[in-house]
Amino acid sequence: MNKFHTPIAVFAALGAAALFGASTPFAKQFVGELSAMLLAGLLYLGSGVGLMSWRLMRDRGWRNPGLMRSEWPWLLAAIACGGVAGPTLLMLGLARVSAASASLLLNFEGVLTAVLAWLVFKENADRRVVLGMLLIVLGGLVLSWPATQVSAGDGGLGAALIVGACLCWALDNNLTRQVANSDALFIAGLKGLSAAVVNIGLALVMGQSLPPLHVASPVLLIGFLGYGVSLTLFVVALRDLGAARTGAYFGAAPFMGAAIAIGVFHESTSPLFWGAGLLMALGIWLHLTERHEHTHQHEALQHGHWHTHDAHHQHHHAEALDEQEPHNHAHTHVPLAHSHRHFPDSHHRHDHP
Repeated sequence: MNKFHTPIAVFAALGAAALFGASTPFAKQFVGELSAMLLAGLLYLGSGVGLMSWRLMRDRGWRNPGLMRSEWPWLLAAIACGGVAGPTLLMLGLARVSAASASLLLNFEGVLTAVLAWLVFKENADRRVVLGMLLIVLGGLVLSWPATQVSAGDGGLGAALIVGACLCWALDNNLTRQVANSDALFIAGLKGLSAAVVNIGLALVMGQSLPPLHVASPVLLIGFLGYGVSLTLFVVALRDLGAARTGAYFGAAPFMGAAIAIGVFHESTSPLFWGAGLLMALGIWLHLTERHEHTHQHEALQHGHWHTHDAHHQHHHAEALDEQEPHNHAHTHVPLAHSHRHFPDSHHRHDHP
């Protein structure tokens, strides 16, 4: 791996966490005016419309996203899990438990993302990475600890529904990893539009009405930044870090959201806040100082993505191609054995003894 890729991916993951964490205290200002379902739908709508508009301006019109035929099932499955099933289960769960309890339960997303990445999708993990992930998640639990009461009655069902939503998003994260080399704006924008249709559709079916423009506009902007740009950065991080590590960095979002709530909205601090920050900082430090290096074998592989002619891309072009790098085209990797520092990106999904 190019030695400059990892810092960019880490910053992308932390940027995604910061933007998503920031969206929570800002979106909270509209909770009294909008229902949770309609608010979520508008946030996703801002994400989808904003990213697709950005993409149209970037490409000066519509451009084929360039996904290979084999990649579409992964993307559609990710959208079904994260853009349709996940938001629906979350809204059903929020109707049965408090928002504070839900914030605690949502920490399961990072754990489930890592478990699926390690056990099902066979990402490598050593004790340092596992401990770092656990510290980040523990920090999120500590941050949410004062609000752990689950309402009586069907609160157990509500908690199960929210954990189910986390499982859907964990599947989404791992499935999206399979297509992360493709156009991040297209992937994130399509997810946003899908989730917007589901949430706004359910809200309208339940008799709710769309808010006036002066209320909807700031919510759409929050959604574009906190959901859309955040998800785009998340996809960029997936390319180099894999689902488990990216999910772990993203687990710092609750702390970042709380920090903004304190700095911008002047909410009070507590020892738990600083304790959570310390745990997350230690977890991130463990990940940043990870060094995974060994001799490994690359099998033959054919795919397409943006690349430069580094050690993993020593191929010739079958037709005339602008040699300006990076460039994007379908290419074939021949079998290769070498040793260097690497992460579980699309070129390093090998088994470990």
